[in-house]
Amino acid sequence: MHPVRVLVVDDEPAIHRFMGPALAANGYESLRAETGTEALAMVVNRRPDIVVLDLGLPDMDGKEVLRRLREWSDVPVVVLSARDREAEKIEALDLGADDFVNKPFGIGELMARLRAALRHRMQEKGETPVLRIGDVEIDIPRHRVARAGEEIKLTPKEFDLIAFLARHAGKVVTHRQILKEVWGPAHEHDTQYLRVYVGQLRAKLELDPANPTLVITEPGVGYRTGE
Repeated sequence: MHPVRVLVVDDEPAIHRFMGPALAANGYESLRAETGTEALAMVVNRRPDIVVLDLGLPDMDGKEVLRRLREWSDVPVVVLSARDREAEKIEALDLGADDFVNKPFGIGELMARLRAALRHRMQEKGETPVLRIGDVEIDIPRHRVARAGEEIKLTPKEFDLIAFLARHAGKVVTHRQILKEVWGPAHEHDTQYLRVYVGQLRAKLELDPANPTLVITEPGVGYRTGE
């Protein structure tokens, strides 16, 4: 079994000088691309297990790379994003990115995001009937949620919401993605509605709703689940 292959797509030589040894130290094999065209060819030819994609590439926008990639590949993609470009992050996630990391970034954070994206994709392929977030267990077929064996009563919509988040554990999901999937396309922009439901879920599931560890807000973007 080959080590996990990480394709790093960035035109900054300094990023590759930093990432190559860091990935090797964490047991990954690193592949390198400096343009979008090169990246798309390498996904076909080298079959990486995960892609780290910078949005600012010399030949095409990183979002265009993602758009083309998602036409034929479900390889996990973690986007590298410049700070304070919220709209770009949202667009990248809506196009099918699994997560984003702000530049400048710490290698520890990036490794954690890579592990979460890989784990999420494995779960997705296996479609586990019982999902877990922290110490909360979500039984999909039985529509039952419990912590330490004790059942927690949720409304049908609250259950749909936590089940959707749990299916995407470790992945940032945008407000629009959640609203579209859980409430339908007509509600894609009802973010206030979503906040109310997240508040209700936290009140029922979190040990300390004021400091949530299960359903975590990504300000202006959406939500992610805790580990």
